[in-house]
Amino acid sequence: MQKPKQNRFNSVDEYIATFPEGAQKLLEEVRITIKAAAPDAGEKISYNIPTFTLNGKYLIYFAGWKNHISLYPIPAGSAEFNRHVSKYAQGKGTLKFPMDIPLPLELISQIVKRRVAENREIAGLKPGGEGASR
Repeated sequence: MQKPKQNRFNSVDEYIATFPEGAQKLLEEVRITIKAAAPDAGEKISYNIPTFTLNGKYLIYFAGWKNHISLYPIPAGSAEFNRHVSKYAQGKGTLKFPMDIPLPLELISQIVKRRVAENREIAGLKPGGEGASR
């Protein structure tokens, strides 16, 4: 369940701790998957939700809700990639993963890796090269 506006979180741990145990486990799985796909990314709270940053820019956001976990934004992709994410797409740039079915962690990893590539391109960095910042 999304947190009321009056709650301000200082860390991702604090944010996740406010959810029921089952949702905490799923949010941690998403967090670990993002960290593995973007090991140079930093972690913070922005817009009162967990955010990963890379090269001084936001990379990806995730948030817990009552029945799903959202991931923002959706990266550009091939027709095949778009077909895979389309069943989770909701609204402009948002993916919603229901909590009552297994999370598509491999797909989340692919999404993050595509966002890393987009981020590096915007920052003018070569793929896989040095220069990542937190």
